[in-house]
Amino acid sequence: MENTKYAGEAVLVTGVHALSSSLSVCLLLGGHRVIFLTPEVEKAKMLVAQHHAALERHKRDTWDQSRLEITATLRERPDIGLAFIIASEELAEKKKAVAELEGYLSPTAVIAVNTESIPLSQLQDGAIRKDRILGANWVEPVHTTSFLELICNAATDDQIAEDLMTLARRNWGKDPYRVTGELGIRAKLFSAMVREAFYLVGNDYASIEDIDRACRNDAGYYLPFAGNFRYMDLMGTYAYGMVMKDLNPELCNDTELPAFFKEILAEGHSGMATGSGFYSYKAGDVMLWKERFRIFSYQIEEIIRKYPFNTP
Repeated sequence: MENTKYAGEAVLVTGVHALSSSLSVCLLLGGHRVIFLTPEVEKAKMLVAQHHAALERHKRDTWDQSRLEITATLRERPDIGLAFIIASEELAEKKKAVAELEGYLSPTAVIAVNTESIPLSQLQDGAIRKDRILGANWVEPVHTTSFLELICNAATDDQIAEDLMTLARRNWGKDPYRVTGELGIRAKLFSAMVREAFYLVGNDYASIEDIDRACRNDAGYYLPFAGNFRYMDLMGTYAYGMVMKDLNPELCNDTELPAFFKEILAEGHSGMATGSGFYSYKAGDVMLWKERFRIFSYQIEEIIRKYPFNTP
């Protein structure tokens, strides 16, 4: 591990999601001592072990097992310099996690919280030290993707953000960006695309399968290489200007979820975890999809790293 801020301190990850496990793996690969705090200890051990086995299959570096502690309880830990909270998108849950950590960690420890729709100032409200709390959003699996979105506002200590940006580039394999405001940009961009997709399906312009094919075989092909703006430069901005001039008035601006999606949610179809969502899954399908995605994540990582962002 390079000599960077937090190099000699432990890093805490807290949460029950798969994202928490792969974030722990990312930090271990970055050379940190990691404390993984979760009520689902056995599940966490299983997920981390699966990632370890996958790294070995793909002939990647792993980590010294003594640098990982998975636990359901936390005592006062002055050796923790950095903590990452992975929590559901519920304000009360996130604020409770922040308050609990402030009771255990040193006054200088940094606390970063995943947040897509909850303004950062609401997470800082009532905290002992607002300046050390910021937003951090990741992509699953964390250890094979370059994404990291840091969210700061006027209350955030600027040096903390700069230290994390440096650490992310040098040790975590990230190509991070920093948003100064209350919310990140990833969720806004994705939600705009999904809103239009909902509109097209809800008004019988296209099927769910057609939407996925259009996204996968066009945008999904060029986005890993260039992003939106670089791609328009490659193809010629004039053509896109003409298309958007005509299409923009037609784009959906609904503020409510469509009826067909509300019905999916009301019936408890929350995706692969329940066997159905937009698609239905037979026994064994979910494990197959997860394994294929795990393999894909390593393959696409190799391709993306061959073409670093903004490098001619």
